Amino acid sequence: MSVTQPPRSPASAPGVIEAALVLAFPLLVAGLVVSPLLLLVPWSAEPLGAFIAQLATLVALGLAVSWRVAPVSDRAWFSGYVGWSLRGRTIFGAVVLIVIPTGLVGLVTLASSAALRFPPSLQYLQLLSALDIAWAAAALMIGVRWLRGDRAALAAGVTLAVACVVSVWNYLRVVGFAPDGGWLVDGTRLMQLVLPFDTVAALVAVIVLLRGLSKRTRGAAQPTEQARPQS
Repeated sequence: MSVTQPPRSPASAPGVIEAALVLAFPLLVAGLVVSPLLLLVPWSAEPLGAFIAQLATLVALGLAVSWRVAPVSDRAWFSGYVGWSLRGRTIFGAVVLIVIPTGLVGLVTLASSAALRFPPSLQYLQLLSALDIAWAAAALMIGVRWLRGDRAALAAGVTLAVACVVSVWNYLRVVGFAPDGGWLVDGTRLMQLVLPFDTVAALVAVIVLLRGLSKRTRGAAQPTEQARPQS
């Protein structure tokens, strides 16, 4: 007794995931190749400039990756699986397209922070900051793209990214660094200077993504499987 597998169309998930990865891969290679050159940057016990310059570059990399892969969100995801709703397939596609730039930024952050010889605590702060901005910007760009188009998506992503980078810069400017140049944790200042921006950015990204999802799937009928011609 054989088990019939769900039919899959040529535009099903593996194809679009591969397309997104192919678009993102050159930027990952570029980031990893450039990272060792940061060994030439002299270490400073007050690395504010180097830290913010690195964070801004990482954020720009994340925006570039999101911009490159965002058009893939228009393609069909799991279109051949009749048991999946259009909303579910679209959500899955958006999640994948958020994970790709976020993961890429994380890998480049690890490599570049090590090359800059940041103390472990400062590397951890950089990783948290870069990942937090990357996923929120990616989610926002996808949602705005579905609502307003490409240019508005890029403008929204840049605006969110700049606001978050400035909040991190302001925290480090006010609090400073530990004696070894590491992350000096001040919970009160974090609550005042950083977390409000992060919370608003996350909420805006999720709300806009959901609104874009609603617009994209509104009124769309479930795809139906057409019978194959009998020989």
